Amino acid sequence: MILILFSAIFIIPVLIGAGKIMDLFWGSLSPGIAAKALAGILGISIVWTLLSFFIPLNIYVEIGTLSLGFLFFFRNKLYLELYHFSGKDIFLMITISFIIILAGTFSPYILDHFGYYVPTIQWLTEYGLIKGISNLDFTLGQMSVWHIFQAGFSNFSDPFLRINTILLSIYTIYIMERKAWIHLCFLPVLLLFSQSPSPDLPVIALSLIILNEIIAGNRNTTLLFAFSIFIFAIKPTMIWLPLLTFLRTVFIFKSDFKKLLFGIFILLLFFAKNIWTFGYPVFPVALGDLGVSWKPNPEILKTSSQYAVQKTYDMQYSYEEIQRFSTFDYIRNWFFLDGIKSIINILFMVSLITFSAFAWIKKRKLVTLICISLLIKSILVLAFSAQYRFFIDVFFVIFLIFFYDYFDKRKSVTVFSTLSILFIFILSFPNFIQEHLPSFRPGNFIAGFEKKQFYRPSTYEYHQYNTYEVGNLKFNVSKNYPFNFDTPLPAISTSFIFDDGKAGIFPQLSDKNDIRKGFIWKKMISKEKIEAEDVINTIKNTDK
Repeated sequence: MILILFSAIFIIPVLIGAGKIMDLFWGSLSPGIAAKALAGILGISIVWTLLSFFIPLNIYVEIGTLSLGFLFFFRNKLYLELYHFSGKDIFLMITISFIIILAGTFSPYILDHFGYYVPTIQWLTEYGLIKGISNLDFTLGQMSVWHIFQAGFSNFSDPFLRINTILLSIYTIYIMERKAWIHLCFLPVLLLFSQSPSPDLPVIALSLIILNEIIAGNRNTTLLFAFSIFIFAIKPTMIWLPLLTFLRTVFIFKSDFKKLLFGIFILLLFFAKNIWTFGYPVFPVALGDLGVSWKPNPEILKTSSQYAVQKTYDMQYSYEEIQRFSTFDYIRNWFFLDGIKSIINILFMVSLITFSAFAWIKKRKLVTLICISLLIKSILVLAFSAQYRFFIDVFFVIFLIFFYDYFDKRKSVTVFSTLSILFIFILSFPNFIQEHLPSFRPGNFIAGFEKKQFYRPSTYEYHQYNTYEVGNLKFNVSKNYPFNFDTPLPAISTSFIFDDGKAGIFPQLSDKNDIRKGFIWKKMISKEKIEAEDVINTIKNTDK
């Protein structure tokens, strides 16, 4: 807890200072220091994304950013805004922050933390954005903007990768400043994402803040649209928010097109990043083929697409079985999956239908636009891969709209307190959820509470790997473990080695003397096939 607290005290003033710089160009999203911190996140993320095309996000980048942020924070005496809070609000803020930091000290348990988040951050801090890195390890082609933001602070400000915990603290300040008490109801659920740099937490928290500003009548179209695109860039399944801000700009405010230019710039940067790392504008969709030489092999894209279809049905059916489904089977089997996923899917459809009826009855322009945006997003998700983690944000949005005027401070604090106790209990005593909700698979990886958490957050260490070579690529593979969260780079997950071998290809360095020149895939010649087969057989024998 102590080390996360130090990270928060260190990073938040830097974000506020950076946000002050953003204010000079684009104005403020809302009054208060939280809005400045959020603007700082936006500005730093954009600058670091641009830098990562050319240099790694190492300690020199971090020191430069920290120095500039601190300079503006103290020169403009932004710390004085902390004195605007009442004594009761400060007490409540400290209490909530204590719970947030406590939750953030638990061990990471989301599997993507080990297979995607940490490896991505390793690549960014050591090399920056690598051209065609999806050819090495397909998942790394995502390179979320949120991980770019985390990577820049991971050298010494936040070495335990708890940037989500810090964001929740900023979210708390926003709630207190804007008296948006209903948002306290969302914080306990978000505590479950605070142990990892999961993109799910920032897109949910930031989208709720932007939606709150829209409901409150905020007319800063430039920043609202820019933030909406930024959230989309973190996770494209949030497409409903830029749709909403765009529709609101056109049909309600009828604003000048120039108001959208900042957001369009962020969108183009997002496309450029994806083309650089993946070969197509939006990961993992193979649309918008520009013919770049480093795009993934068609067989690997096909395998990814098939896997997405299987994930729609929680891996409870093979791809061949799903292909034989009738239209009725597609719908019925999705609704009646084994375990908790079935309940979530049914609630999702019931919520959408209920909200659509609500929008029809109310006939309020803003509510109608929100409904249209959510329906478009839902159709796209259902068509691509209808996994609950792609539409969980819809529940938060509908809850906010339905109960916006109902939850005052007292009710919200009561809900926050009750749910926080529940979720901290689950994190501390995971056996409870493992026994009573076995279909919630992430629950099986929750480690429980350890005394050392009072000083530092819990982390995992493995450091077991083997080194292999195929063609001009020398690489590392985690030993007897599917992920490479602390394996030296370049590292490849075993599943992608098997996929490459099956497709008759293997990743190779574009320039054998410079890893920053990126990766391509190459059809294996006889010698390379023998090398790859030896690697695959060794891995299989080791895993036994």
